Amino acid sequence: MRNLRNIRYNSWNSTADQNGDVITSACWDPAKDEVLCTFGPSEQNGHIRLVRISEHVRASSIDAECQNVASWDAPSPNPDLPVDRVVSSHHFSDNLTTCLVLEGGDIVVVREPDGLNPQDGVHIEIMGSIDEGITAASWSPDEELLAITTKANTVVFMSRGFDGIADMTMTADDLKASKHVSVGWGKKETQFQGRGAKALRDPTIPEKVDQGVLSPHDDGSTTISWRGDGAYVAVNSIEAGIRRVIRVYSRDGVLESVSEPVDAMECALSWRPSGNLMASIQRLEDRVDVIFFERNGLRHGQFSLRAPEIRSLAKDQIGLEWNSDSTVLAVTLEDRIQLWTTGNYHWYLKQEIFTQQRPLCLTWHPEKSLRFTAAVSGKLLLAEYIFETARGSLTPPYDYGAVAVIDGKLLKLTPFRTANVPPPMALFELQASSPITDVAFSPANTFMAVLHRLGVDVYEWKVKEQRSVNPSLLGTVTHVKGSSDEDYAPLQVAVTENGVVHCLGFKEGPEIQSYPFDRSTGEFSSNSSIYAGSMFGFVRLTQAGSTEVLLQDCLGRLHGVVNQEDDVYSFRLPAQLPWSEVIDLAGNIVAIGLSRNGHLYANSRLLLKNCTSFLVTPAHLIVTTTNHLIKFIHLVDVDNLEIPPDDPENDERCRNIERGARLVTAMPTNMSLVLQMPRGNLETIYPRAMVVAGIRQLIDAKEYGKAFSYCRTQRVDMNILYDHRPQQFLANVGLFLEQLKDVSYIDLFLSSLRDEDVTQTMYRDTKGVRNQEPPEIASVGAPMGSVQGSSKVNTICDAVLAHLQSRKIKNHDTLQNIITANLCKIPPAYEDGLLVVATLLQEDEQLAEKAVEHICFLADVNTLYDEALGLYHLDLALLVAQQSQRDPREYLPFIQNLHQLSEPRRKFAIDDHLGRREKALAHLQSVQAHKEAQDYTVKHALYAAALKLYRYDQPNLTTLTGLYATYLESKSRFREAGLTHESLHDYAAATRCYRAAGASCWRECLFTAQEQTPPLSSDALTDLATTLAEALYEAKDYASAAAIHIDYLDSLENTIPCLCKGYLFADAMRLAAQRKRPELLETAVDPGLADALSSSTEFFADCKAQLRAQVPRILELRRKAAEDPLGFYEGERAGAGDLPDDVSVAASSRISTSASLFTRYTGKGAGSVGTAGTGVSRATSKNRKREEKKRARGRKGTVYEEEYLVNSVRRLVERVEGTKSDTERLIFGLVRRGMHERARAIESLAAEVIKACEAAVKEVFAGAGEKKATEDKDDGDGEWRPMGADAVLYENLEAAWRKQEPPKITGLERLPLLGS
Repeated sequence: MRNLRNIRYNSWNSTADQNGDVITSACWDPAKDEVLCTFGPSEQNGHIRLVRISEHVRASSIDAECQNVASWDAPSPNPDLPVDRVVSSHHFSDNLTTCLVLEGGDIVVVREPDGLNPQDGVHIEIMGSIDEGITAASWSPDEELLAITTKANTVVFMSRGFDGIADMTMTADDLKASKHVSVGWGKKETQFQGRGAKALRDPTIPEKVDQGVLSPHDDGSTTISWRGDGAYVAVNSIEAGIRRVIRVYSRDGVLESVSEPVDAMECALSWRPSGNLMASIQRLEDRVDVIFFERNGLRHGQFSLRAPEIRSLAKDQIGLEWNSDSTVLAVTLEDRIQLWTTGNYHWYLKQEIFTQQRPLCLTWHPEKSLRFTAAVSGKLLLAEYIFETARGSLTPPYDYGAVAVIDGKLLKLTPFRTANVPPPMALFELQASSPITDVAFSPANTFMAVLHRLGVDVYEWKVKEQRSVNPSLLGTVTHVKGSSDEDYAPLQVAVTENGVVHCLGFKEGPEIQSYPFDRSTGEFSSNSSIYAGSMFGFVRLTQAGSTEVLLQDCLGRLHGVVNQEDDVYSFRLPAQLPWSEVIDLAGNIVAIGLSRNGHLYANSRLLLKNCTSFLVTPAHLIVTTTNHLIKFIHLVDVDNLEIPPDDPENDERCRNIERGARLVTAMPTNMSLVLQMPRGNLETIYPRAMVVAGIRQLIDAKEYGKAFSYCRTQRVDMNILYDHRPQQFLANVGLFLEQLKDVSYIDLFLSSLRDEDVTQTMYRDTKGVRNQEPPEIASVGAPMGSVQGSSKVNTICDAVLAHLQSRKIKNHDTLQNIITANLCKIPPAYEDGLLVVATLLQEDEQLAEKAVEHICFLADVNTLYDEALGLYHLDLALLVAQQSQRDPREYLPFIQNLHQLSEPRRKFAIDDHLGRREKALAHLQSVQAHKEAQDYTVKHALYAAALKLYRYDQPNLTTLTGLYATYLESKSRFREAGLTHESLHDYAAATRCYRAAGASCWRECLFTAQEQTPPLSSDALTDLATTLAEALYEAKDYASAAAIHIDYLDSLENTIPCLCKGYLFADAMRLAAQRKRPELLETAVDPGLADALSSSTEFFADCKAQLRAQVPRILELRRKAAEDPLGFYEGERAGAGDLPDDVSVAASSRISTSASLFTRYTGKGAGSVGTAGTGVSRATSKNRKREEKKRARGRKGTVYEEEYLVNSVRRLVERVEGTKSDTERLIFGLVRRGMHERARAIESLAAEVIKACEAAVKEVFAGAGEKKATEDKDDGDGEWRPMGADAVLYENLEAAWRKQEPPKITGLERLPLLGS
């Protein structure tokens, strides 16, 4: 679908500089991008001149300049050759050497001086000579071999140093080298011809077998052509008296094959660089064909050349030349050059360059594949082309998908929105008077201009019922005739929306001609022209209503020429970018350009380096990349253009495409793209980015019907219809239902709803800043009164129900949608849906049956049966049961029994059957069946519901409360049972329950014991109090035990030891003084102080020893891990020496197939590296539990030791901090009892331990509290994490790396009285 479009054209005339000599050869200097030409020798002048032609690009022009390199006399060395001739010329850029091979046999080398030694001058040397004379010569593509054919029918291979490598003689015996067995590939004979007589003929035997008869126009010359990789060379020559034959030689000079006989084959030969075909010419009586051969010499297809308008090709001397990337075949005729391309097995004539005279030579640039030079008598043509798709507007509603393909005089036109016609076919075909050069569309697709050699045809394109019709010709304008009009070369064309045609051409220089079209008269006005300078091509405009005309020059500047004035724009591209387009983003002009090497620019900003094609729609810049991805870039200002990553799985802006696919056109209205594959076939795709963007636009325009249709056909989640504009949707529910019309579509939408905002998940707006919704005010009556924070699904269903139920006439479709809306709620509103059916049962039984069928389709029929029973509607339940797979013998007797019961008893039976126990209990209470209700309560443990029902019925409430208390006691819920008994004033049972509840209820237990009637005896109360005090003492609640001893047992001797045990020395001394028992200070308080002093001293001594042992060990382990992490974590094991020395201890490694820090304790064999090494999964619960036990033990020498020690230090510090208050009370009590030395000793020891804890916290928890950056990062879903036993080590390391908060430790407040 691509055309060849000229982007550079220049002509250098040799008449003035070279005295009218004829150019005899030309070759490229790719390093300097210059051409070297030779003039002579001729019959008048035996000199050879070597000149260098270079182009100088300036802001105002592109000038071709000539520089003489060397000249020398070249007389003919052979008397049979009147004038010598340059057979081949080739330039070596690495050493500035040009090699000329002459027909007389001389091989001449011209060496130019380099930039370092310009004074050396040009050195000319004859490197050798072949006495027999030379007929053809060609250098290999790698410039290492020179192939020469001589007039003695020999082939000579020479090296770069002109040493002979091989010398082969071409004889008639060579024709026996290949035994051709043709299977008729591509021949008419192999095609299906029906059941006629030819069907029985052998298709491998053609109707006519060629004998190799020579063409009468054959000049007898020889041609050499190399394959692109230089491995083979082909020689096309005449085997005297037999036929013309193509011989294929290997690089070593071995004859590989010869071609099969072909009648009237001529000397032209060009081997396609890709290597699959060799092209030659066959001149038949009625046509001239380009024929193709494979390397084995067999034919492989052909196509016919197209003759010029006023003559035939019978006497043309035809030449062939492939370009460097095998995409274009140049055919030189007598007065023109044709450029052919192929696609889908069809050959297109893309360009025809009129030269007036026969091109003497045509040479493609070896590096720039579409640039060539052609020597035509006294002038040299320099031209460059690009492949570009001629497409129409991509702006809705003018995005018809129009694409024009040039094929000689024929223009193949296809509007893809109307018909997806694959090439080489087309929906419309337009004929021009001469071969077409270029085609262009106006920005809104109103006009189409077709440029050809004789003029410009302007067509008008109309649309009928959204379908494109055949364009109609408005008028034709011819190029201005003049004395030198034959030299005029039309290059490009553009047409504006107001019908002005602009043509870029080359005469004596580049110029732009303008032809205004008057639609009222149907004629073109007089033209005007301006000098184009260095402008090389028109720039495509995306704005549909634009009348501007922009051109780009070779420096990347943009020029406006709409008023025949050269206006240079302020924005520009960084360099000459052949593919360019200008976008107007609300007054912000952005120029998009693509270079030959795939660099995509927006103004001067580089966007991509691997772009292969691009399109611009109003919403996106669409590009394809060399990674075989298509990307969508949201159009915003240049600085905010965001290139999506190569993540087609997670980003809707990126999608995989076939290798080598390129963009043809886009149709945003249809949300589709057309791509062309390398082999020529087309693919139309609907990218998710375009589809979602189009659906959003349709929702904004309230075109819900179209939006729903695209969601349905493109499998887009229908929640977007609501989520994109929630308030707008709720305010326009009626419009939504009206546009959907079809009842099944409404059901489909409702059943697709779920409580998820898809605009924030799967269809997140990737444009960056989402279009903010304007504040919307709901109209009166609009279903906007949904509860804030309620379910999205229920909100939509309620809105739809409100609209459907408001309709005056409710037909079957409306009722079906009402049922669907009820059942699609979360949770489903079965009752509401069934009530609709129940209402129908009274009005129309047939309609009710259909409704039941629908509701049973939407929900589980068994659930519906239960819900119908729950409505106490037996007829409805029976109707639902009939839709199920149940046996009527199961449900009919049950329903018949229900009919026989009274209404309350029926409701009780139904609720009991459905397991709705509380409702069933309520029915029993309503019929005053209290005893049955009590039994039902006990049976189903419905105490809470029963108590609620009978809270105002005191007799029954008392009975139920007693049953509840018994139930609680049976469930060992003694505290609640005691409370329940206490509420019934059953203090004996309450005391029993409180006592069974444990020591924590000692207050309640003693209270209820004293409230019993008759009261407890003093001995029983004492026993109870003693038992509770002992239980509290065992539970270390010394204060409560002391309270019982002093309040209930009146035992001060037992109270004071309890208080001392709890470090409550102040209370102990207070009670001794209050009860006038001072002797207890010495007999009870002082021993208590001594015992507390002993335990505290022992505790602090143990803490001190533990800190001295563990803190240095932790520091040592950390030092070892820092110095040698591999040795520390991996340890000594077999095969460890082979591990790399850059093993990371990072826990986020994704590599699980090599040795890691998580495999030390999981390998069992020598050299095992864990899971991958053993091939056995370690992710088992058994191994994990075993490893967790190792971690908990923290045995010395394991990787878990440090974690164990750190946790141990943490616990120690926390214990010291927890005992500080007890220690302070102990010191205070010792001082009060005059034990100053003991107080001073314990205070010093405690202070020393606390100081050691503070130092340990600083060392062990160094850097704690600092927030690591990695802690803020969420673990990715795709991050690799070890499993099984490896996971335990992973968690251990993760805990070590995670910065933990240090334990809190505060200083001890010392008593100044002690003098410390």
